[in-house]
Amino acid sequence: MTTTTLGTAAPVAVAAPTPRRRRRGLAPGKRLPAARLAGPLLLLVLWAAASAAGRLDPGAIPAPWTVLGTGARLWTDGTLPTDVLTSLERAAYGFAIGLTAGVVLALASGLSRTGEALIDGTVQLNRAIPVLGLIPLFILWLGIGETFKIAIIAIVVYIPIYLNTHAALSGIDHRFVELAEVQGLSRLQFVRQIVIPGALPGFFVGLRLGVTGSWLGLVVLEQINATSGLGYMMFQAQNYGQSDVILVGLLIYGVFGLVSDSAVRLIERRVLSWRRTLSN
Repeated sequence: MTTTTLGTAAPVAVAAPTPRRRRRGLAPGKRLPAARLAGPLLLLVLWAAASAAGRLDPGAIPAPWTVLGTGARLWTDGTLPTDVLTSLERAAYGFAIGLTAGVVLALASGLSRTGEALIDGTVQLNRAIPVLGLIPLFILWLGIGETFKIAIIAIVVYIPIYLNTHAALSGIDHRFVELAEVQGLSRLQFVRQIVIPGALPGFFVGLRLGVTGSWLGLVVLEQINATSGLGYMMFQAQNYGQSDVILVGLLIYGVFGLVSDSAVRLIERRVLSWRRTLSN
């Protein structure tokens, strides 16, 4: 404590300023650049180290450089580009159909009691049935060509998109609905200003699950009466005991899944930049 004198007045005691104690931050902190690559790179380093040390059986789990060489050889031969393009085409068609169906059904069910009564129970029933168990029935209905593969992928995609979008629509605070009614918004304005912003977070969660599901379904479907595709390549490699070719296919599937999920997350951050969450 210090004292000061003003003119002839008696000394006045002035308290010294106390240092402000910094509060402990509870947020995760700043986003690290390329943080999602740290885990895969760590696994790759451990795989390479174990292979170099002779801890892994080369016949069961070849070294990373062996898999890389096999992938380069398949690409040079021209078989790998054809298989990759075929898989991408199947996944794209199925994903587009599933995305459209999931969004349309979620809007019809979430914005109308009649739609919910007609749609939601059917989707929940479809959700309870193992999708891969529908393959024999779809082969009888659609044949064993490309159509049934795309249909199965569409089902795998539309279910998570519908569930998460419908849940987001149902979770919109009713006070926003009352506010829209007071403001005299039309049905179209209500959907554009209230429904869509409120449902977008859930939609993106379903979109990420749908993107991943399209790749998971594809790897199984391409082993059924297929003549090209990554799944077909892996199935043929299994018959000849080529574990390096199988790992090439698995790594490509993993890269496709990681890239597509990262793309959806990037779009989500841009579209939902107005939200303040732990992730941003």
